[in-house]
Amino acid sequence: MKYLITLLLFSTLSLVNAQTSTTFILVRHAEKGDDGTKDPDLTETGNARAKRLATLLGKTQVDAIYSTTYKRTRNTVAPLASSKGIGVTDYDAFKTEAIDGMLKKHSGGTIVIAGHSNNIPWIANYLTGKETYKDFADTEYENLLIVTVIEKGKNTKVVWLSY
Repeated sequence: MKYLITLLLFSTLSLVNAQTSTTFILVRHAEKGDDGTKDPDLTETGNARAKRLATLLGKTQVDAIYSTTYKRTRNTVAPLASSKGIGVTDYDAFKTEAIDGMLKKHSGGTIVIAGHSNNIPWIANYLTGKETYKDFADTEYENLLIVTVIEKGKNTKVVWLSY
């Protein structure tokens, strides 16, 4: 009986001390066109990359998808959102309170964020608390950063992939 109580107590304490992690999947928008505006759509190559992203994350549980308000970012995650049956929510780039709100709202979940060559590295740096990631070159569209956050700025892991 004493052994059972000790085992139960230990199990309960282990559950209380378990750390919850939140996963951010950060992607720069796919290849954009050049129509002379500040809000061009994706090229054929960009649309193919957006479909590849949906395939890549097809078996991944996704709890939320965020995008800046530009066509190129929204259309990069549109196939994923469609395949998951969830909407795309707008966020303000470079706003710490936006990222903190996502972390709080989706704690323990997986969040996909589509952004730009400068704000995707910025988000990774904000989450990790380090200035590790530099802006992507204008020609780099394949970067995908997976940031696992247990405690923002202190206990994080990053995996950098190309897709």
